[in-house]
Amino acid sequence: MTTLTALGDVTARDFSLDESFARHLDSIDELRHLRGAFAIPPTERGDDSIYLCGNSLGLMPKRTRELMTQELEDWARLGVEGHLHAKTPWYSYHEAFRETGARLVGARPGEVVMMNSLTVNLHLMMVSFFRPSGRRTKILIEDSAFPSDTYAVKTHLATHGLDWRKHLLLAKPRPGEHTLRTDDVVELIATHADELALVLFGGVHFLSGQALDIERITKATHAAGARAGWDLAHAAGNLELKLHDWNVDFACWCSYKYLNSGPGAIAGTFVHERHGGDATLPRYAGWWGNDPSTRFQMQLIPDFVPRAGADGWQVSNPPIMAMVPLRASLELFDSVGMPALRRKSRVLTGYLAWLLRELVPHAGAWEVITPSDAESRGCQLSILLHDRPRDRFRALTERGVICDFREPNVIRIAPTPMYNTFLDVHRFAHVMATLSDRS
Repeated sequence: MTTLTALGDVTARDFSLDESFARHLDSIDELRHLRGAFAIPPTERGDDSIYLCGNSLGLMPKRTRELMTQELEDWARLGVEGHLHAKTPWYSYHEAFRETGARLVGARPGEVVMMNSLTVNLHLMMVSFFRPSGRRTKILIEDSAFPSDTYAVKTHLATHGLDWRKHLLLAKPRPGEHTLRTDDVVELIATHADELALVLFGGVHFLSGQALDIERITKATHAAGARAGWDLAHAAGNLELKLHDWNVDFACWCSYKYLNSGPGAIAGTFVHERHGGDATLPRYAGWWGNDPSTRFQMQLIPDFVPRAGADGWQVSNPPIMAMVPLRASLELFDSVGMPALRRKSRVLTGYLAWLLRELVPHAGAWEVITPSDAESRGCQLSILLHDRPRDRFRALTERGVICDFREPNVIRIAPTPMYNTFLDVHRFAHVMATLSDRS
């Protein structure tokens, strides 16, 4: 153990059950300073909870309060003049994310804009990128996609007069399996190549935690002549993404999970630059997507002229107070970069998976349905419980663990590299072991 001086050197062969090993990993973690930047919910006893729920709601960066206070003071002091004279002028506030937002998802400046909420943005993107014509009328999504995605695609099919029962295709795991095989997805796309208009998958499946091969599936989609869109709700801030290089047509994500921007936080959208300059693409227009050089001529120029890039899909002016927490969070992401976060995540999640195998009696009572391959998952492990799942989840909560439950019997655990520690996962695994011993 003493020879381990960096997390990048740690392999599963080094893992140990001793608490001292977890503490040693925390001592060599180059990101350990980030935990102090977040507010950790306390237990009833007043100590830190074991918070493993960043896949549902990320913790609050402490700097959020400072930045929010600044905006409130500017509003009180300046009123409408804050649009141009606030410390960070409101008129151009969304441009503060032009560089940081692009770096977060592997995009070029101008390909990312922060706006609206995730499902609203998916609707706006489908207006532009789901254009059924001739035989190309079908949308492919994963079976058991996040409900909001399913609702969105069904309503877009209905808007075009298409029955979802005939025009919605589902990619399903093989019988007895919990996750998709990329080969099967690629084969399905090829089989329906002349019918597909849009392929829209989640980058990381919300329930299983499987990370899909975005690059390969996008390539297969384009080979079939269809457009490739991605819901990155569980991927943004979790995986290293290269949306521009992977040639993704569009992607949308929320910012309240791994991006730590608060409940109902403002969302993000990526539009590849090859589309961003195409003013002929159909879209729902609004004044903030208009060319800023003529935006305030208003009634004098009644025709919509979209701004180049993802900004051209904006509808309304940006909600400043909703953007403040995202700014606080992306400052932290930008200070360390996704490669470092992902490097820690592989070890942290791998350590948790190993601890569960070593410590928690199995006997058919539970199984991890998230892929064991580190490249096929982010920092979420989904545990399927076969025996009294609700009781076990309640017992975890009583022991100071904050995670989440998905019906009918899945507990999702997310050791988030931004603020979780190796001691967190060590303690969680021992709690799980204690609960299993009781059974």
